[in-house]
Amino acid sequence: MFMENLDIAKFGGTSVANYEAMSSCVNVVTSNPNTKLTVVSACAGVTNILVELATGACNDERLEALLAQLKEIHMQIINKLANKDELTAKLDKHLLDIKNLALQANMESSDALTDRIVSHGELLSSTLIVEVFKAHGFKAQFFDVRKVMRTDSKFGRAQPLVEVIQSLCDEFLAPLMEQDCIVVTQGFIASNYEGQTTTLGRGGSDYSAALLGEALNAATISIWTDVPGVYTTDPRLVPHAKPIDELTYLEAAEMATFGAKILHPSTLVPAVRRGIPVYVGSSKEPQKGGTWVRPTTVSHPAYRAVALRKNQTLIVLASPKMVGASGFLAKVFGIFAKYNQSVDLVSTSEVSIAITLDAGTNTSGANSLSEQMLQELREFCHVKVEHNLSLVAIIGNEMSKVPGTTTKAFDAIANYAVRMICYGASNHNLCFLVDEDKAVEALVDIHKALLE
Repeated sequence: MFMENLDIAKFGGTSVANYEAMSSCVNVVTSNPNTKLTVVSACAGVTNILVELATGACNDERLEALLAQLKEIHMQIINKLANKDELTAKLDKHLLDIKNLALQANMESSDALTDRIVSHGELLSSTLIVEVFKAHGFKAQFFDVRKVMRTDSKFGRAQPLVEVIQSLCDEFLAPLMEQDCIVVTQGFIASNYEGQTTTLGRGGSDYSAALLGEALNAATISIWTDVPGVYTTDPRLVPHAKPIDELTYLEAAEMATFGAKILHPSTLVPAVRRGIPVYVGSSKEPQKGGTWVRPTTVSHPAYRAVALRKNQTLIVLASPKMVGASGFLAKVFGIFAKYNQSVDLVSTSEVSIAITLDAGTNTSGANSLSEQMLQELREFCHVKVEHNLSLVAIIGNEMSKVPGTTTKAFDAIANYAVRMICYGASNHNLCFLVDEDKAVEALVDIHKALLE
């Protein structure tokens, strides 16, 4: 039975950007008889437009301009398809719904409203790629993932309910996949128990594919993007970046956590639970090969990759009362937990704590620091907040056990003012917090020193 060798293919925004890109996706899917489920992101650029519409900050002129952009992106695909009138009517219905929701957001925006608005991106791209499959002579069927992708109600960054997803996939999705057609569904979007639309956070389409892979006990998960596999760093920023043939789950998770754009940080969690190998390749150049992410690999280099994560916030909390006091850290972290803020890196001294927050994980792309939270912290310590920072992370294996590895890393970043260093909690990464405007230069220099 095919389900034993099931491959789930996920395509990112650039892979479904236009008719030609979607046609490449069709070729990739249909060349593998085991690919029975296709998961798609919104067309390139669409989510950013929808997020702007959801901010509630668009005047009438801007609103109409953004809606016109959305129409143009999707019409250039529709114009290449036979049932143009029917699809244009569907698009217009989506655009009307988006407009009404955006007008609501202008009165009062919310994370719940944002999720409803941004969900239209994936619903539109999946609707259109089904028609592209049919135009190429293949049977394909649209499936609304919100029937099976159940989450809690943390809008903007909802948490999946794994056991419920498993049960719903058995009931609704698995029977559909036993039919002789390719099932097309959406990444990123989901729903809560009340049927309200939620999202898994920016970049959550990979996570969706992995959650579905776990629920359906897939043999492989293929993440198709615009570059042939995972590189030693972002090849768009560093021309000498090299492709990596294989990574362990741990290495890939570290890379994703520290900003490598190829995989969403949460993607590997469901894959690890089931031991599912993940393949990363280019939908435009599948012949170039890619990267396999597996439980173990043959090579274990001290330096594997360098990653960059922008949009970091540093909070420095200082108080002389910290000296020799017990419970100070517990009090600080208790307040962060109360306001649902996920702490990233932590560094402490005798009288102060430095904490970083990653502002790029919510659907809105903003880390809404609560003034109320900061006020609570100010009641017992001095609070300083710094923005416009980036994290440069070196990812490797057993770094602390190899003499000289840290020395080489520090030499590589000698020309830059470093705001914070994190090392020791993991043998697999070394992180530097630097000014955003110097981050790419630092990335290039570190890559040159350690990986070229």
